[in-house]
Amino acid sequence: MAVVGKPRDAHIAAAIREYETRASRYWPLEVHEVREEPSRSGSADLVREREGERLLGAVPAGARVVACELTGQPMTSEQFARWMQDQRERARDVAIMIGGAFGLGQNVRDRTSSTLGLASWTLPHELARLVLAEQLYRAGTIVRGEPYHK
Repeated sequence: MAVVGKPRDAHIAAAIREYETRASRYWPLEVHEVREEPSRSGSADLVREREGERLLGAVPAGARVVACELTGQPMTSEQFARWMQDQRERARDVAIMIGGAFGLGQNVRDRTSSTLGLASWTLPHELARLVLAEQLYRAGTIVRGEPYHK
């Protein structure tokens, strides 16, 4: 997973750490936090491009890049669990990207093999990361048939 910025709110940061730790019991999980570009640096496009360069720099060679986007493919938790298991069985590295305040740049979109919709509304990137971490954990419990997912 590659994300822009560190969580600023201590409570959200703690929840993210908790779910990322839980998810790492089921999936090989590396989280790369890249520096946010100051919005005063220029236009929103320039901010997205610079953050995108940092995100792409964190992606392992040959990894499948998946962008979290408002218009991304929605999946139920069960569908996401099957998709994650399929990626694992194919021995693919998957780099799931979460952009910053302005979203993801065209440079990331050009490298993306698919998109993922976390919600039908816009989420702050800290909350998007929390939702993704929780769903990664949930997907692991679904695949193993554990009782977390009801």
